[in-house]
Amino acid sequence: MVKKSIERIYLILIFLFLYLPIAVLIVLSFNNSKSRVSWGGFTFDWYMKLFQSDRIMNAFYTTIFITLVSAVISTIIGTLAAIGISAMKKKGKAIMLGATNIPLLNADIVTGISLMLLFVKFTKLGMSTVLLAHITFNIPYVILNVLPKLNGLSPNTYEAALDLGATPLYAFYKIVWPDIRPGVFSGFLMAVTMSLDDFSITYFTKGAGINTLSTMIYTELRKGIKPEMYALSTILFLIALILLLLMNYRSRENKQTVHIERK
Repeated sequence: MVKKSIERIYLILIFLFLYLPIAVLIVLSFNNSKSRVSWGGFTFDWYMKLFQSDRIMNAFYTTIFITLVSAVISTIIGTLAAIGISAMKKKGKAIMLGATNIPLLNADIVTGISLMLLFVKFTKLGMSTVLLAHITFNIPYVILNVLPKLNGLSPNTYEAALDLGATPLYAFYKIVWPDIRPGVFSGFLMAVTMSLDDFSITYFTKGAGINTLSTMIYTELRKGIKPEMYALSTILFLIALILLLLMNYRSRENKQTVHIERK
C-alpha cells in the first residue's frame, strides 16, 4: 500500500514537472497584464495582436508551408525507401536500417551544421535549403513507421496477384497499400510534428530574411518576452497535441482492425 502511494506521488511529481510550465504558459496567454506574477483579468487581446502582426503571420505561413511540403515529400520518399529496404536480403536490410538510425541518434546541431556546410559549398542558403534539410531529417521517421507494416505482410499475396494478371501498380494499390496505409499516415504525422517545432536544423540552414516560428521566437526571446509569444506558443502546443491525439487514434484503430481480422 505504501509502495503504491509512493509510486503515485512520484508519477504526479513527474507530470507536474512536465506540464505545469505549459499550463502556466497557457494561463499567461490569457492574462490582461504584461506582468508574469500578477493576474490582470481574462483577455483575448494577445491572440488578436498575434494575428494582426505581419511578422508573426509571415513566419507562421512559412512554417506551415515548409512543414506540409517537407512532410508530403518525405512521406513519399520514405515509403518508397521502406519498400526497397523490405525487399532486401538480411545483410543489406541491416546495413540500411543502421544508416536510417544514424540521423535519429545524431544531435540536431550536428545535423544542422553538417547540412549547412554542404549547402554553402554548392548553393546559397534560402527557402530551398530549409526544405531540403527538413525532408532529409523527416525521411528516417517515415521509414521506421512504414517498415514494420511491410515486414508484417506476406509477399505471396502480392506475387499471387501478379500471377493472376494484375499490373505491379494495381497489385500494390489493392494488396500492399491497405496494410501499410496506417504506417504511412503515422509517418506523415510524425514528419509534420518534427518539422513544425524544429529549431536547430532550421536555424543553421535558413537564409537571411527567412523565419519560421521557432527561429522567430528565439530572436524575440533575446529582446524580451512579449505576451504575444505566450499566445503563439499555446497555439503551437495545441497543434502538436491534436497531431499526437490523431496518431494515437490511428494506432488504436489499426490495432482494433487487426484484432477483428484475427477473430
